Amino acid sequence: MLVFWKQNLVFLAVPKTGTTAIEGALAPKAAMVLHDPPTIKHAPVYRYRRFFKPLFVQAGGKEPEVMAVVRNPIDWLGSWYRYRSRDDLNGHPNSTRDISFDDFVLEYCKGKPADFANVGSQAKFVLDGDGNLGVDHLFRYEDQARLIAFLEHRLDTTIDLKQLNVSPSVPTPLSDDVADRLRDKRAVEFAVWDMAGRQSVS
Repeated sequence: MLVFWKQNLVFLAVPKTGTTAIEGALAPKAAMVLHDPPTIKHAPVYRYRRFFKPLFVQAGGKEPEVMAVVRNPIDWLGSWYRYRSRDDLNGHPNSTRDISFDDFVLEYCKGKPADFANVGSQAKFVLDGDGNLGVDHLFRYEDQARLIAFLEHRLDTTIDLKQLNVSPSVPTPLSDDVADRLRDKRAVEFAVWDMAGRQSVS
């Protein structure tokens, strides 16, 4: 999470959406950089509203605007799959080393997935308890130009993003049947990604 106090903006760090690169580029401009532990760095909107928003409002007298980035759900899962295939996880319950991407996605579709596919939800990260969008500005990871233009304008700076926290290069072929099952079982994930594509920038 990044807090830009003077600009009245909070950046929520959705995992596997390039937030480490954003943090690396913008940390010097931020009033607060919350990067440890992961439950704070990657605080979803409901946790932000419960713990951080009241503090910020009390300190500043106004409610900060909140932004986040989401990724195409299939690509997002592919990033998780590759990240969990790295050498240091080999033999760990979270490892995807000997699991196909199809099997990883099928496991993710279950109500209670096994550890290796238990990667959370982008939708739950940015939606409130009533299923409404809980952030003011939502961007697609795939539309970096729009995201960077917003941040450069809002923060009055020039941004040079460098690749950080890059996952291993592992193929992620997904069969059509599994892709259809994912869209059916996790439709809300695709709905949120669609929301990001429709949002106007202010």
